[in-house]
Amino acid sequence: MVIAVAGELIEVGVMFAAVALAGAIARGLRQSVIPFYIVSGILLNPFVAGELTEAVLGQEFAVGLSAEATHFIELGAELGIVFLLFFLGLEFNLDRLLASRDRIGTVGLIDLVINFGVGFVLGFLLFGDVLAAFIIAGMVYISSSAIITKSLIDLGWIANEESSPLLGTLVFEDLFIAVYLAVLSALVAGAGDVTEAAFSVGLGLGFILVLLILVYAGTALFTALIETESNEFIALRVTGVTVLVAGAALTLGVSEAVAAFFIGMAFSGTGRAEKLENLLEPVRDIFAAVFFFWIGLVTDPMLFAGVLGIIATAVVVTTPTKLLSGFWSGKVYDLDDRRSTRVALGMVTRGEFTLIIASTVLVVRDRGGAITAATANEINAFAVGYVLVMSILGTVLMQYSAVFETRLTAWRNGE
Repeated sequence: MVIAVAGELIEVGVMFAAVALAGAIARGLRQSVIPFYIVSGILLNPFVAGELTEAVLGQEFAVGLSAEATHFIELGAELGIVFLLFFLGLEFNLDRLLASRDRIGTVGLIDLVINFGVGFVLGFLLFGDVLAAFIIAGMVYISSSAIITKSLIDLGWIANEESSPLLGTLVFEDLFIAVYLAVLSALVAGAGDVTEAAFSVGLGLGFILVLLILVYAGTALFTALIETESNEFIALRVTGVTVLVAGAALTLGVSEAVAAFFIGMAFSGTGRAEKLENLLEPVRDIFAAVFFFWIGLVTDPMLFAGVLGIIATAVVVTTPTKLLSGFWSGKVYDLDDRRSTRVALGMVTRGEFTLIIASTVLVVRDRGGAITAATANEINAFAVGYVLVMSILGTVLMQYSAVFETRLTAWRNGE
């Protein structure tokens, strides 16, 4: 027992040491930490570390995490998503959400029609199947709330004007994807599960409605939870409520990210948002690092060989569509060209939800669903490669947005 736990501690310790080193390198190079965290996960996963070890030693050598350590990292990745979206909610209170509901609906529909529509056409052209096209459409449509939120915080954009259309679009996407996942599960499982899917959608929407009511009417309750001078108790209570509600949401088929976002808004209404941010910022950053490491950990570069063409095509086609819809969204919020450019660049990143869609397809594949195993495997390989490219590309574009802002302004001024 003690020996087993010691081994797991060593594995988890190696993970934290790796992300700490990756962060130090990124800081030294003045780059975003996100791509470095992802690459650290790739380098330590069995697909890369195992092959390198075998090549060096000249024999097979098992490299990989224990089931317990893997489970910890997966759970830590979920917590990373939860805390990132909780912080997003702290910045985006209910009054701001309601005041912007018309604009959120507009930018959300612009994003949906352009990117989901193009994704569906692309998926059909690549796979020649309507169901596969529906899957690809969801994968290329949904941006990464977790990665974009982290970048907004790191770049100091979270309090700027460009954050409004970015966050509004992410809210719309997260709500849409909760319904999409329920429908997708029914479609890939077969027609017999349509009634179950309809029930899941209704249950999910009901849960979201309950959360909205809680945010609107529960300010006194959330204020009472943090009415104490003990920072320890405040941190424990906020964490407990947030993680518990996120877990309940996930159980009911609702995105844990959406639930955490609403709980963040609820605590924002207490007027103690700044204090909560200061208390929980280290916790958020630790689990956010685990999340990005996890993306790399599940990435098998060997799978990319057969789908490189599909990945390249998707990157070339869907990067401009996100840039277009993002820039248009900035204009809906009456932003100037410079800030609209930031919105456009900010929406490029894809991440956790694309991988969740892929995992849903794999689960149903194993149960003998409506999609063939070969197609499911190809879609999964595409999803992993696409997320890797787009997560790195998106963060780099945001970091160097000033270059694009300057060039666009010069072009618009005829210079």
